[in-house]
Amino acid sequence: MATQQDLQELIRLMTVTRKMPMLQAMTSIKALQAVDLRSIKQISEASLPTVQEALKDDKVARALQNACKAVIKRNATQSSSPPSGGGVLKRGSSISSTSPVSKRAKSDVFMTGPVEMTPQELEASLELPICTDEDTIKETVIETNRAPLVLAFAVEMLRYTMPEQPLSSRLSLGQAVVSANSRSKAVSLGLDKGPSADQEGYGEGQPRVKVMGREVAVLKRSGYEWKGEERSGDEKKDGAGGSQETSATTASTLDPTPTPTATWSTSPPIIMKDSKFVARAIHLTSPSQRKYLMESLMHNHPELKSATHNAWAFRLKPPENANWLTQRTMREESFDDGETGCGDLMLKVMREAGAVDTLVVLTRWFGGTMLGPDRWRLMRNAVTSALGERMRKTGGSISLGGEALWGLDLEAMRKAQPGTTVGGYGSGKQLQPLTHVVGMHIHRPEAARSYLLRSFGKPSPPPADETATSPSKKKAVHKTAKVLEAEREENLGLLLGALRLLFDSWADHLDVAELDRRTWAWYCAIRPEVDSGPNGWGGKGSVKLVDLLKLRRGDQS
Repeated sequence: MATQQDLQELIRLMTVTRKMPMLQAMTSIKALQAVDLRSIKQISEASLPTVQEALKDDKVARALQNACKAVIKRNATQSSSPPSGGGVLKRGSSISSTSPVSKRAKSDVFMTGPVEMTPQELEASLELPICTDEDTIKETVIETNRAPLVLAFAVEMLRYTMPEQPLSSRLSLGQAVVSANSRSKAVSLGLDKGPSADQEGYGEGQPRVKVMGREVAVLKRSGYEWKGEERSGDEKKDGAGGSQETSATTASTLDPTPTPTATWSTSPPIIMKDSKFVARAIHLTSPSQRKYLMESLMHNHPELKSATHNAWAFRLKPPENANWLTQRTMREESFDDGETGCGDLMLKVMREAGAVDTLVVLTRWFGGTMLGPDRWRLMRNAVTSALGERMRKTGGSISLGGEALWGLDLEAMRKAQPGTTVGGYGSGKQLQPLTHVVGMHIHRPEAARSYLLRSFGKPSPPPADETATSPSKKKAVHKTAKVLEAEREENLGLLLGALRLLFDSWADHLDVAELDRRTWAWYCAIRPEVDSGPNGWGGKGSVKLVDLLKLRRGDQS
């Protein structure tokens, strides 16, 4: 069975080696997949008529098969181990110098084309390097311009402010922020003029989110289910799952006014790094019932008493006969039970769902390993599941937030109007509309990832002393493209590591809005110095990563 690595290698062979346009390459790949040819190796071993039948072009089919055979032959001579599907690229890594297709890939994957990928494969292909070794970070100085630095800040910040977003969404949203900021700056410097695509209404009607203080138009990725490292637990083994649990009998003996339907709706257990989360939801008609319902829950499920946390939250509609001046507001209460921020999160999810007259209990068994921002996503998923099950049983409707998002490329949408010409797609040529997602252009995550990987080099060394006469003076060493690529990837990993340490120090002490607000201030504090005015456009400067560490909570004077 072909793997995602095979797909990447086939794309690179077509677009880089064969110089085939991306759209044509993806159409050809879809046609080849229809006849079960999914890798370079399979194409090389297939009969020529089979390839010709798929591509409907004898010349193109013959040339592609010959190229695939050449790759297989080259791999066999360059490697002691037989190639698997013609691929030599490790997922998530850069292409090595021994790659038979190219030293530099145009892109990792055409995310929104006809080739189907599972969420796990997509997110794995976008993995970014990271190093949190403080000693190394403190000694590192990078050279970059401002735009990719904004992107790095945004991508890492979104792990904390929008933890439900997978890496592909964070890259897309971050690039949307960079694009909007760059255009605003270009207008202020006189390098561009006129209203933006957003101002002209190209994002009208689309939902918006705030990232680093800027609102960007987004597109919901309906049905995109990403779970990261989490897995569902075994209900029988865990003794903590199930879709329905009845507590009416016990509750009625404790509560003088029991709920009419005392049935708990329960999420499947969610497990990551030995931590386990389970959420339960039940109908509630008065605050006094909370105590008795929870006591009955603990009585029926004594294993919950051994849990690290049993947080809860409820929302109640005001009584019909309440005084409109004092009591006509929704009543909300929550309790973290030591799980910082859990109660507020549950209330937020319940508001998004429109859940009222409902009590939610979220149980966690701590596994010994801190989960970072993944903790928020897991808690949200558990609560969402429990509420969704309860709404299904009662026939209620539920519309929850937290969907994965794409950042919309509004400028590309404007440029793609019929009759518009765009130099980037061929000077003077009419741009063909690219309907990436239901007719809308998005900021592609693989392009944002590639931008990050190539943007953080080392500062140039000071010029040699021309007056030096020592015969031991060494000549300047010119680095190969492979060495420069490795340096940039290492620097990106250290930058993201420094940002991770910075956000980790503040995450439990600032709410989402404040963390978003401060992120822009932190970026401004360490961004490289460039010339003012148009001369500074795209200019590079040095950034000391130790300055990021100094912004951590507790490190500031």
